[in-house]
Amino acid sequence: MVAPTRSQLTTSVVVMGVSGCGKTAVARAAAERLGWPYQEGDELHPPANVAKMAAGEALDDGDRWPWLRAIAAWVGGRERAGRDAILTCSALKRSYRDLLRKGHPSVWFAHLDVRPEVLRVRLEARRGHFMPASLLGSQLATLQALQPDEPGTTLSADGPVDDVLDQLLRPLPGRRGAGKPDPGGSS
Repeated sequence: MVAPTRSQLTTSVVVMGVSGCGKTAVARAAAERLGWPYQEGDELHPPANVAKMAAGEALDDGDRWPWLRAIAAWVGGRERAGRDAILTCSALKRSYRDLLRKGHPSVWFAHLDVRPEVLRVRLEARRGHFMPASLLGSQLATLQALQPDEPGTTLSADGPVDDVLDQLLRPLPGRRGAGKPDPGGSS
């Protein structure tokens, strides 16, 4: 019998969905509850992407691939260290999720699904974020639902963060390393 590698013993939860679905709030709450490191995927965007979105321009695939590779590299670093992690990434298309999973068996997606009318209210109320509400339509048009062969689950995220967090944490005990606090602290 072959011993599992570190990456096979870890879980990297990618909290995904369109802007305004609650990725950051849910991921931070999950990281705190589990004692796992957290990475805000938006922080890995190159400055040109942030400027483009802040100007109300939708990103294209050419803009997204370097960002997605940076996220995949972060996941790979956690796997090599044998550490579970939580991160956010819109991961709207199957091809984007495939890139995040390629060579990273720890990846497990938590798709936060929110009704469009709730998203619009949330985005219009949000302050200090570079992603304007005007780009929601392009994100909804791009979004491809998780497929049965992709690791993860879709969660209703119209309600309070605590309710979404409870839904997210329910399936995690069956994941590889899930439920163990990070001995290295959060980073």
